[in-house]
Amino acid sequence: VQLQASGGGLVQAGGFLRLSCAASGRTFNTMGWFRQAPGKERDFVTAIRWRGGSRVYADSVKGRFTISRDDAKNTVYLQMNSLKPEDTAVYYCATVSRIILSTMNRANRYDYWGKGTLVTVSS
Repeated sequence: VQLQASGGGLVQAGGFLRLSCAASGRTFNTMGWFRQAPGKERDFVTAIRWRGGSRVYADSVKGRFTISRDDAKNTVYLQMNSLKPEDTAVYYCATVSRIILSTMNRANRYDYWGKGTLVTVSS
């Protein structure tokens, strides 16, 4: 399984970006986005069930970020609006074959990780 994240960049506060995560190989149950700011732990951002489309969001991004998927392209997107400087981080996508809804926010439950893409939000 390979995950390829893209779409990061530099944006001003209040702006938007869309990240993509293309999956090759098997299609897994759940895809998630996590982020890691310099000197901080990796934090959960959002996740989506491949079948059914259930979504979970971190409180810090609710109402601003939206996760979606394109089944035909095996790709998950993260639309990030109203970006804030505190959203600055390396964003990682990850996938797992089996996970219950209540643990979709736990990084250690995910089996495969892509290389991150850097998002920088300037004030």
